[in-house]
Amino acid sequence: MTSFRRIALPGTAPEDVLCLDDGKVVTGLDDGRLLLVDPADGEVTVLADTAGHLLGLDFGDDGAIYMCDHDRGLLKLDAGESRTVVLADTVEGRPLRFASNVARADDGTLYFSSSSQNFTIDRWRSDLIEHSGTGRLMRLVPGGEVEVLRDDLQFANGVVLGPDEEYVLVAETGASRVSRYWLTGDAAGTSDVFLDALGGYPDNMSVGSDGLLWVALASPRNAVLEGIFRLPSRARKVLARAPQNIGPAPEEVVWVQAYSFDGTLVHDVRIDDLDFGFVTAVAENDGVLYLGTIMGSALGVLDLPAQ
Repeated sequence: MTSFRRIALPGTAPEDVLCLDDGKVVTGLDDGRLLLVDPADGEVTVLADTAGHLLGLDFGDDGAIYMCDHDRGLLKLDAGESRTVVLADTVEGRPLRFASNVARADDGTLYFSSSSQNFTIDRWRSDLIEHSGTGRLMRLVPGGEVEVLRDDLQFANGVVLGPDEEYVLVAETGASRVSRYWLTGDAAGTSDVFLDALGGYPDNMSVGSDGLLWVALASPRNAVLEGIFRLPSRARKVLARAPQNIGPAPEEVVWVQAYSFDGTLVHDVRIDDLDFGFVTAVAENDGVLYLGTIMGSALGVLDLPAQ
């Protein structure tokens, strides 16, 4: 039997999830509330309220929480505080919208993504259909300005730093791949593909307590959507403006994978018969998987199946 349960939340769209050392987890909602959740009893505490729309999260060594807020940009919540600080809300003189995920380096540098420059989150399907590749990977050095590292990504999403911070990984949801941007060595400043031709659309990523790269696959690849990708640009732009409810619909499935940092698939967990799906985040802690989703008002908790 599948060991799966839900933790009900007082709001919707817990898009990302972080695990604390004490067993509690942190998630954010689409109304801007940042929550501390105790999986043992379901108790929920509001840590902060950005009055925006929270997406990706990461911790700092100093206990701070870094947040991507779709409406407000890149934010920070210092340990013990309840008011957030805006770290970046503009990029190259334009408002930063659709900040998606963030990873903090040891020196305090923040690497973060924005999914689209053409659409907001309520039109995320439109960006996938248009398939024009305006997602960005950016860097913010403490005390500096936002630097755009790449601006041609297909719906940029999850961000994770590699071992020894030699590179940063970014999920390209619309391309079913994970791209790598080198930070050190002879390849510094160049990009290649870390994982390609995934069977689904990758969303947020995290490094588990097992040291593996965990990838949430929001949905299996859709034949209709893949066909649209091959249409001329003008046709895709027309289709992208159609009402959201008549476009390709994601398949409801729980699907997460774990990889070693040499690209070897270690875990492939897919469950098709749960009343839970569109998994946008996965965080592993001591063999337990915590799952986020934008389709609902609960976190999922799943014991890692024995192999």
